[in-house]
Amino acid sequence: MLASVLVSGSAQNKETLKERVERWKSDMAEFNAGRSGDEQARNALDTLSWLQAERAFEDSAFVLEADAVIFKYGQRVHVNSTTNFISMKGDRAVIQISPSYVFGGPNGVGGITVEGTVSNVRRTSDRKGRITFSMDVTGRGVNASVRIYAYPGSDRVLAEVSPTFNSNNVRLEGRIVPYEFSRTFEGTSL
Repeated sequence: MLASVLVSGSAQNKETLKERVERWKSDMAEFNAGRSGDEQARNALDTLSWLQAERAFEDSAFVLEADAVIFKYGQRVHVNSTTNFISMKGDRAVIQISPSYVFGGPNGVGGITVEGTVSNVRRTSDRKGRITFSMDVTGRGVNASVRIYAYPGSDRVLAEVSPTFNSNNVRLEGRIVPYEFSRTFEGTSL
């Protein structure tokens, strides 16, 4: 009698284990189906951001909101994207680099702000869809060449600012947003 109870008890445990495995398989299938839906949504959002960035380049009305600045000797600093940016609207461009949260700097927000007139605007793309947007910015306190590299499928970009009269090149990494959607804060210009 005791043996039949043990046998029936172990059969119930095996059956329960089998049910657990089936339930786990079912849960994993649901999870993977949801994850692929999330990936599709993320891909759709990236595509929309890319199309907005591409349109902003075409309209010459964009802001590169930088979240990292790389200085001449490779020092990388994570920065606030509201105070570190390159903007262009029409023939006016602003370059603002404010890596300090402690000191006010000449612009009042921890760095330097220069603005100037845009010239020699060039936009090229290669067979893979990569965009290179370049312009020269000339004004009081600035005479530089700016190159922005954008890759298809994302609004993430890399920009190089090369001053004409010195070698204090700086790179900014961030995202391109249309000018009217920017959330940047412009400090006092030189």
